[in-house]
Order: sequence, then structure tokens, then C-alpha cells
Amino acid sequence: MEKKDLNWSELSFSYIDTDYRFSAVFEDGEWSEGELITSSQMSIHEGSPVLHYAQTCFEGLKAQTAPNGDILLFRPDLNCKRMASTTARLMMPSVPEALFLRGIEEIVRANAAWVPPHGSGASLYIRPFLIGVGENLGLRPAPRYEFRVFVSPVGPYYKGGGLSLIDLAVIDLDRAAPKGTGAYKAGANYAGGLMATQMAKDLGASEALYLDPAQHRYLEEAGSANIVVLMKDGTVVTPKSESILPSVTRRSVMTIAEDELGHTTEERPIDFLAEVDQIEEFAACGTAAVISPVGKIRMNDTWYAFHGNGEAIGPVTQALYDRLTSIQKGETDDPYGWTRPVEM
Repeated sequence: MEKKDLNWSELSFSYIDTDYRFSAVFEDGEWSEGELITSSQMSIHEGSPVLHYAQTCFEGLKAQTAPNGDILLFRPDLNCKRMASTTARLMMPSVPEALFLRGIEEIVRANAAWVPPHGSGASLYIRPFLIGVGENLGLRPAPRYEFRVFVSPVGPYYKGGGLSLIDLAVIDLDRAAPKGTGAYKAGANYAGGLMATQMAKDLGASEALYLDPAQHRYLEEAGSANIVVLMKDGTVVTPKSESILPSVTRRSVMTIAEDELGHTTEERPIDFLAEVDQIEEFAACGTAAVISPVGKIRMNDTWYAFHGNGEAIGPVTQALYDRLTSIQKGETDDPYGWTRPVEM
């Protein structure tokens, strides 16, 4: 299929209106079959719980073009499972896996001309989301729900492109309360993070870094990504907490670190100030960010540096990025069965 006339290598991480989106409705206990539609606009009742009570959740994943021309998805089944966990927490109907996966594949297939070519440095970002709609006033679950999937070709999430160093700043705000909704991809979690991101940028950082809400000592996650660190003893560690979003990318990175790079891996609480001197490499990871090495972190007016004093990308972070992205793009073997070709 002929691709759209875009400067693929210059794309930013921003919305571009594509040709089609997928929509399905849940009402009276049943899901509609779902269909492709062309309008990017949505019309909902003014009493919809999504507007007043933030009854909304979403997912994010990408489609990549392989060297042979196949369009590959990366572990979409895990996105479906994570959305099911979130919908249960928010008293929303679960999107059946068959409907979730069909919606994604249909929208990618219909917008194949918008999937960036292999080697362009860009990808097709896929946004499945579910909102509670319909006439309502009291604090109760919505009478109707719409599941929608749209796509947009995007470039790197952070400025600089590819694997570039970013800086983080610890902000004196909590991302989530203990036993709250931090472990779920609920829309309200992200509205609360807008101020933290701006505060971090005002301090000269790319993004906010959150510590645990109870003691403000232990690493949690960045504003839009999970955390993975390499300790000086060679162990690859990721923070453990009830309020951390379970990341598909982080899960994959930890598997590669142990199975292919031979590192011991741990998921445990990381006391930042007590252990900062033992951290060799520090990275943020997620669908949008992929793996972003963190050069410096600001906390209490002090900057802590990693990756050769924030001047070079560490070899382990580089190796993790190279292996993960090569699997996602279909450039090397995928012994885990993580990639899923879209039938055209």
C-alpha cells in the first residue's frame, strides 16, 4: 500500500488525524459488534460520568513495520489484560479480548497507509480507550459505554529522538495514594500529573519523578514511564509498590536483562537517597518512551548524575534498547512470541 506523504523522520509525539477509528458500544449488558468509522468527533450526553467522575481508562501500544513489510503489534494481549484490571477497579464493563484485539487489528489495517515505513524512526501509536457515557447525575456507574480505538503516526516521545538522555526532577506531589488507583491506567491519574510535569520542566528537567506517597523515600515511577536501574553490583532492579502501573515494556525489559544479558533481576523497593550511590545506570521505560536513559535527577536542590555523569548512555541500557526495539521492529528473532503480525 502506498504510504502517506509525510516526513516520517521529523514526526513528533503528537496527534495526527488518520482516516479511520474503531467504535463499539456496551449497553443493556451487551457489547455491539463494533465498526470502523471516519469521524474523529464524539458526541456525548452532558451528564456522562466520564465528564464529572472521570470514569475513563485507556491503553497505549504501537505498530511497527518489519523489514519484510509486515506490520507488527507488540504484546497486545497484555494491554487487554491491563485494561480489564482497570475496568474492574472503575466499575466499568470489561472489553472482551476478541473485541479488543479485533478493534486494534481492524484500525491498523484500515490505516495501513499511516504506518511509518521501516527504518524511519517513527511508529504508529494505538490508543484504545473506554468511557462511561449517557444520561446521569449521581455518583454511579454509567448507563452506557463506548470503546474506541484511534491511531496516529508518531516520532520519539522525548526531544532528541531515539535513545537520548533525559533528566528527571523529584516533585513534592504524590502521583497516587496508597491502595488508590496508581496501579491502574485510569484517566484521572494523568490529569493530576500535569502540574508535576510542569514543575519538573520549570526546574530544567524533562519529566517528574515520583517517590512513594507514604514516606517519600522509595522510587515509584516517572510521570509517563516506569523505572529500571542497573546497580553497581550488576543487578537490574525495578521498584516494587502497590501504586506503580504494571508496564508491558518494563516486564519485557526485565526478561531480556535476565534471559539474554545474564543479569540478576529484582523487583523490590528502592530507597533512592540511601541507594543512589549504588546506581550505575538509570532508565525510564514505557510504550511511548521505549527506554530513555536518565542522565541526571534533581532532588532537594541537588542533581544526581548517572551514565558517566550524564554525558554518555550506559552499555546495559543501550543493549536493552537495541534488543527490545529489534524485536518490536521484526529485525531479529523473537523467541518469546511477543510480536503479532496484522493480517492484511
